[in-house]
Amino acid sequence: MTKKKFSLSDEQIAQFRRDGYLGPFDLYDAEEIREEYKKLRAEMFDREYAVYDVDHASLLAGYDRHLDINFFSQHIMKRQILDKLEGILGPDIICWRSELFPKYPGDEGTDWHQADTFAHASGAPQIEWPSSEFGGAVTVWTAVTDATEENGCLRFIPGTQEEMVYDESKEMKYQPDQVNKLEKDGMKRGFFGYDYRNLQKDPDFVPDESKAVSIEMKAGQFVIFWSTLMHSSFPNSSKNKTRLGFTARYVPTCVKVYPETDTVDEYGTVLSLDKYGTVLVAGEDKYSHNRRVTKNTRDKEFALEE
Repeated sequence: MTKKKFSLSDEQIAQFRRDGYLGPFDLYDAEEIREEYKKLRAEMFDREYAVYDVDHASLLAGYDRHLDINFFSQHIMKRQILDKLEGILGPDIICWRSELFPKYPGDEGTDWHQADTFAHASGAPQIEWPSSEFGGAVTVWTAVTDATEENGCLRFIPGTQEEMVYDESKEMKYQPDQVNKLEKDGMKRGFFGYDYRNLQKDPDFVPDESKAVSIEMKAGQFVIFWSTLMHSSFPNSSKNKTRLGFTARYVPTCVKVYPETDTVDEYGTVLSLDKYGTVLVAGEDKYSHNRRVTKNTRDKEFALEE
């Protein structure tokens, strides 16, 4: 494959395969993203063009805002991101989902988890790889604000991406008031109203936190990781520092997205996929498995930066 301006080196690709993540990388100037954040706060609450008809209180209100907010539509097409992804996923890539992850002062941490088919909440696979290939998605997590241990940065356990310790076909009941109390350190954690421990193949499994690394990032930086990598986040223990992250999830075009369904049912909300579409961000789609859009709902084209 021809190396591009922002391609990963062979050493970086080897590191990613070993550890399951890479970064952080610089993307936006800190002052640039701070100014952009002021505008984004208003746009995030404006659902006139959003593809899903949900209220602001729904945990799914942050889903797929790249399909209606111009900044995020442009963000998922950044060459600084896509050149790197081609070294991991190959030349033909789609963005199948994005999510906004705000963590406000006092919010709990997110418990350790992995995602392969993303069936953990809905009960049905949301992505399906060819049977002979590895599952999961590559997640690009961008810090819109500074992300520190104090306000809830990500944590990874390197090298855990090759084996799923959770069975996503098991049932998790949605309990929005649920909070997991970890006796070891008293850290308040949960998983958006679910208890991820219900999916453990071994009920006695305990993640080895001695190997965990904190992924602190400055606003405007991003990190790349396999969704099957064990990851979590700290609670936001700050008094006044909101942490906002934006994730974009990518897979090769051979992967089927939302196979045989027209709705997403999770976190207490049912979404209609009537206005949804994947975005071809690199190469070509030789499979035509998935519904696809070429413009966002404000009529902005998904175009690579030249």
